[in-house]
Amino acid sequence: MRKLQRGRPTEYLYGRNAVMEALRGRRRHRRLYVAQGIEHHARIEALIDAARRAGIPTSIVPREELDRMVGPVNHQGVALETSPYPYVDLSAFLPPGPASILLVLDHLEDPQNIATLLRTGEAVGIEGVVLPERRAAGITPAVVNASAGAVEHLQVSVVTNLARAVDELREGGYWAIALEPGERAQPLFVAPLPRPLLLMVGSEGRGLSPILVRRADVQVMIPMFGRVTSLNAAVAGSIALYEIVRRELTAEPNTG
Repeated sequence: MRKLQRGRPTEYLYGRNAVMEALRGRRRHRRLYVAQGIEHHARIEALIDAARRAGIPTSIVPREELDRMVGPVNHQGVALETSPYPYVDLSAFLPPGPASILLVLDHLEDPQNIATLLRTGEAVGIEGVVLPERRAAGITPAVVNASAGAVEHLQVSVVTNLARAVDELREGGYWAIALEPGERAQPLFVAPLPRPLLLMVGSEGRGLSPILVRRADVQVMIPMFGRVTSLNAAVAGSIALYEIVRRELTAEPNTG
């Protein structure tokens, strides 16, 4: 939930994991709220201690007040009043490091799918994420909670034109990998995955926009051997991310 307070935008993050990771992240926090009756639980005490060490005051409030702050969600008895998510400019990803990985998400509107991909991306050490400004879920408190706070440790750029952003990143040194079935698509597990790379993942149903597929240096698909014919975006993208890092772990050492 976001509201205006004293002319400044304010968000309320919720969920114990999400709040703890946010306390370790880059936002400017204002106050931690804890529901009465749980302040002496071990995990809650750890949250209060983390807030205290960061100079953030804590208020113990009735659970009903938390309900009013964040709405009908499972807030687990905690909410963090904080600044909006700190997006970065696309230039933050340029020039790339030799092994950089970016996620480019094309019109994913399901917060759970985005959150799962962000959590996997953070786990494998990606550099960041590029999202379109329109027809996509941004980094909302729901996404933060569903990602267990992982997004608080990522850099995310929101762009008005995703194709133009991909062009700029390719010109800067990234290889574009499209996760999209089609005539050009190679099986993920044998396709070349040169680094630095950006992995483009499309929405369920529509997949990647054709304009992005045409920009791909490599188009890959995940082989399917059962009766179902597709995986959801979060599962497919997560498999691809781990295949990318597996290649690095199993690469032959360069002995010169």
